[in-house]
Amino acid sequence: MRTLVEIEQGMSTPSPELVADVKQLAGDVMILGVSGKMGVTLAKLLKNAMIENNLDYQVYGVARFSDPASRAELEDYGIQTIAADFLNQSEMEQLPKIKNIIFMVGYKFGATGNEPYTWAVNSYLPGRICEYFKESRIVAFSTGCVYPLVPVNAGAPSEEMAPDPLGEYAQSCLGRERIFEHFSKENGTKVSIFRLNYAIDLKYGVVSELAKTILADEAVDLTMGHVNVIWQKDACEQAIRCLFVASSPANILNITGPETLSVRWISERLGESLNKEVQFIGTEQETALLSNASKSHELFGYPQTTIREMIDITAEWLLNDGATIDKPTHFQERKGKY
Repeated sequence: MRTLVEIEQGMSTPSPELVADVKQLAGDVMILGVSGKMGVTLAKLLKNAMIENNLDYQVYGVARFSDPASRAELEDYGIQTIAADFLNQSEMEQLPKIKNIIFMVGYKFGATGNEPYTWAVNSYLPGRICEYFKESRIVAFSTGCVYPLVPVNAGAPSEEMAPDPLGEYAQSCLGRERIFEHFSKENGTKVSIFRLNYAIDLKYGVVSELAKTILADEAVDLTMGHVNVIWQKDACEQAIRCLFVASSPANILNITGPETLSVRWISERLGESLNKEVQFIGTEQETALLSNASKSHELFGYPQTTIREMIDITAEWLLNDGATIDKPTHFQERKGKY
């Protein structure tokens, strides 16, 4: 059984491809929203890739840091942290103007019933970021939720498909993208828009949620019958590498694994690994929220962690009482209400 330390070490060890790309880096990097589910892993990967290249640049991590533990973890790793509320004008204007920005700030869960704040964070704030960091290269995290539900048998949408978001959360995320696109053209800022769908690791994500459902002898809901997933480390590596393909106009990239995966199939494989009988409720619908990431695969290659590896190590982790994060993806949501 892998320990949490071993897993964290593996998650923060950069691939040769990432090390080779980071060799191009010119200047410090600032990660805005670093304290989220992916930010700490991303910061550590970047720091280690810099060390591999003997680069003396600084990695800054900025967030409100409501959880002091994540800030201490980053500081111990050599990441320079800054506490700031991005919607506070004076706090944001105290941030150093760094050459490379990875923007991970967003608001999703709780968006229904808190729509004004959702729009402020997801659509208004990006404009302030674009103005303040107009001379920087920016990777802007977005979501595959900007696409509509599509017929499973017709193929997932690539970047050539026009967005058609369902619900106010997804609409506000398209607003974020449009703001970055506008200022990329207006100011010549080089931008990559990072449409992610869905990142997972042992402690959270689609596979972990399904495994916990099975272990609890609860039925797996098949209403959203198909998904895309990508291992968190692979997604973080691609986010860093997106710095080097940023452009003006903005470069839009879908980021996920290569397969359209059946929720039934994932659950059955998990049942085998967990030695549990799987129960199902509902029926697979003809449509699902999917993304075609062939453009990013052409640039970066396929993600290195396969779905069968994700299934096996997630089952192993949970069977040995591995810790989890109580932040469900709500991947089953079909009406855009988060």
